[in-house]
Amino acid sequence: MTTPDRSLDPDLGEMDYSDSDDLDPSHMDAQALEDLRSQLQEANPAVVIANHCYGLFELAAVYLSSVPPKLDEAQLAIDALAAVVDGLGERLAPAHQELSDGLASLRLAFVQLHAAAKKQ
Repeated sequence: MTTPDRSLDPDLGEMDYSDSDDLDPSHMDAQALEDLRSQLQEANPAVVIANHCYGLFELAAVYLSSVPPKLDEAQLAIDALAAVVDGLGERLAPAHQELSDGLASLRLAFVQLHAAAKKQ
């Protein structure tokens, strides 16, 4: 299975969540919440969304690699990833092609595992 590479553009950086153990806004003090909002306002939205897509990819992969595979759960994660990747298309550049390839790998793995489960 192809795994997306999370290091698309080192100049874009990553969000720093080290100041907060809990990202639930109701548990954050006003300054921490304002700092998080400032970071998000400065971030490229395509990069933030792509990072969420990587999380969906990883979630689907975890379900597919479970013993036995959790196919219903994997299908939901794959469908969510597809909705974003297919729906936004090239607007996710520079990550679009890599996410599309990862999605195709997940779909192939799902079909293979689903067919194997039917044989049992």
